[in-house]
Amino acid sequence: MEVDSNNQCVPLTEEDEIDLHRRHPQFPPVSKSHSKTNNGSSNSSNTLTSAIHTSSVHELLECPVCANFMYPPIHQCQNGHTLCSICKTMVHNRCPTCRQELGDIRCLALEKLAESLELPCKYNYLGCLEIFPYYSKLKHESLCNFRPYNCPYAGSECSIVGDIPFLVAHLRNDHKVDMHSGSTFNHRYVKSNPREVENATWMLTVFHCFGQYFCLHVEAFQLEMAPVYMAFLRFMGDETEARNYSYSLEVGGYDRKLIWEGTPRSIRDSHRKVRDSFDGLIIQRNMALFFSGGDRKELKLRVTGRIWKEQHNPEGMPNLSAT
Repeated sequence: MEVDSNNQCVPLTEEDEIDLHRRHPQFPPVSKSHSKTNNGSSNSSNTLTSAIHTSSVHELLECPVCANFMYPPIHQCQNGHTLCSICKTMVHNRCPTCRQELGDIRCLALEKLAESLELPCKYNYLGCLEIFPYYSKLKHESLCNFRPYNCPYAGSECSIVGDIPFLVAHLRNDHKVDMHSGSTFNHRYVKSNPREVENATWMLTVFHCFGQYFCLHVEAFQLEMAPVYMAFLRFMGDETEARNYSYSLEVGGYDRKLIWEGTPRSIRDSHRKVRDSFDGLIIQRNMALFFSGGDRKELKLRVTGRIWKEQHNPEGMPNLSAT
């Protein structure tokens, strides 16, 4: 279908803004000539006008479908209703507001207007106080240290996100995860069929020590043609905080043992990413069966471990005298 070129968005003059506001009240008049008053109160009036204008522009930049801020290309229908490029692919080429057919019209004026904005990070309610140019905001938010964490539970695809206290309560109440206090642990894991790896992720265990929370994962998965068993620790916090801690894991029996020492990974790294990088204690099946003893038909692994906090001197060098 041909689209009249008059439907394309172009930068607006002040006269255009006045006419646009008359026909479309959602577009506020923002011309300088409208921000002045006659009684010496232009400063307060300008502040109020600016606040109203910013709020109105924010509303204009929200996609009516997903309610997220829109980024180029911003699309519009022939009646001027806008939506983001992601949602455009989901509405079957129909404007969700007026149901008119969508073409490939871009709202260039709105895209240009967005360039002049500076917005707070959307995680300001979690503590981020940064303010960014509109088109830099999205990149920051994908890496913001205050962004919510994903649920670290590996036994199912859980979509819950939140801060650490919220996730701890979620793990306890919804996933029924075992919670322990202390920096040492001694756990026994039993599986009747050591050759089966399907659905073989054992219950996640959470430890609380040093005022922090740590997730211990012990599970089985297929490596090439044989099952292997793996244990690793994740820190419930950011990577920079995780580097302040170390841990050791040990499994053994019959005067033999395997020991792993490392730094816990942040739960910013997904469970699968940590597992697939083999960043933990890995036990081959034959060794696991040897440690299990008996007739080698049942897996019985006792995993012990310890978590400690690294001590650093004021210059940032490791304190070699620390234990």
